[in-house]
Amino acid sequence: MITKQKGTMDIYGDMAKKRQYINDILVSLCEKYNYDYIETPVFESSELFHRGVGETTDMVQKETYDFKDRGERDITLRPEGTAGVVRWFVENKLYGNMTDPVKVFYNEKMYRYERPQSGRMREFTQWGFECFGSDDVMSDAEVVSLAYNAYRLLGLENVTIKINSLGDNESRNNYREALINYLKPHINELCEDCKERLEKNPLRILDCKIDAGSDILKNAPKTLDYLNEESKERFEKLKNYLDLMDINYEVDTKLVRGLDYYNHMVFEVVLDDSYALGGGGRYNGLVETLGGPSTPGVGFAMGYDRTLLAIEENNINIPINNSIDVYFLYVSDTEKETAAYLTQNLRLNGFIAETDEMQKSLKAQFKSVDRFNSKYFCVLNDEDLKKNEVVLKDNKTKEEERVNINDLVDYLDMHM
Repeated sequence: MITKQKGTMDIYGDMAKKRQYINDILVSLCEKYNYDYIETPVFESSELFHRGVGETTDMVQKETYDFKDRGERDITLRPEGTAGVVRWFVENKLYGNMTDPVKVFYNEKMYRYERPQSGRMREFTQWGFECFGSDDVMSDAEVVSLAYNAYRLLGLENVTIKINSLGDNESRNNYREALINYLKPHINELCEDCKERLEKNPLRILDCKIDAGSDILKNAPKTLDYLNEESKERFEKLKNYLDLMDINYEVDTKLVRGLDYYNHMVFEVVLDDSYALGGGGRYNGLVETLGGPSTPGVGFAMGYDRTLLAIEENNINIPINNSIDVYFLYVSDTEKETAAYLTQNLRLNGFIAETDEMQKSLKAQFKSVDRFNSKYFCVLNDEDLKKNEVVLKDNKTKEEERVNINDLVDYLDMHM
């Protein structure tokens, strides 16, 4: 027997309906914020992620699915959404004559080779959104607002936005230097990965899961202490906007995010002050890194699996429709033909209709009525059909009504 690959899952049944419910809410919210839907290829040139995400990140060094195609091209399965969207933005020259921000959202499969665990798979669905063209702090606040309200609409009211600032390039470089100088005397006390990160990507050390509780990292320099005046002013403006929008946030000076492209604001959505559900930030240099002109950008991403897990752990009810509207039963061939016609007609008029396609006995068809939890059912009868009528029965009250076939749609519209 061939089985699914480790770190992947089949999505069907109630799980599929729950994920669709989440998707419908997120799509509706993005439309309210005037974000347009985008899809990018599931595989891209490896160079896109090496340049965009960063050669020194754990994602590129340890987690990407890399391979050569039949043309000996280096290909990588998409590990995150931002780099592909930026590539699309640059390739289509959307930076030319921008009079308004370009705002898009996506909902796509991502791939990372990591140890599968609860809420973290090798193939996973990520929802995210990106905004290009505006360097105004209001854009930062809008992105935070969109992320925050998404979780609130899904019923997760106990979420907090944790924010920090890495500052502009000058501020970030000053902090990087201070962090290296602080960590050098202690580096042998940290894990092997942190030793490699010291010169290549020291900010990643602050994200280390192994040394997270050590006094060394707890006492490390804070990014906010190395912001220049312009970056400080920008961060204060952001907090002011979040206050105006009534967004529950707190400053976390240890928050740096794991990707190289961030500057200025970084943020995470945290549940119960401990469980990170998603994150994002500003990346003003990424478009330029990937071949475009200097263009500001800001975005956010969440994982479906972790979000759904949080919803279930918090006992939030996701409405699932496990019923149909009408089930047609029949015995004769003419009744069967009418069942096919009526089922088709009701479906095209917006109803969920079913009939037997397994050549069951009438008794077995009645069992299907209950198995599908049908609100109404109709036992077709040749004598009734000659009068162009059917007898429609309410499966709950058992009340029945004789209805002209031409009036069936209108009748159901009035009673559903």
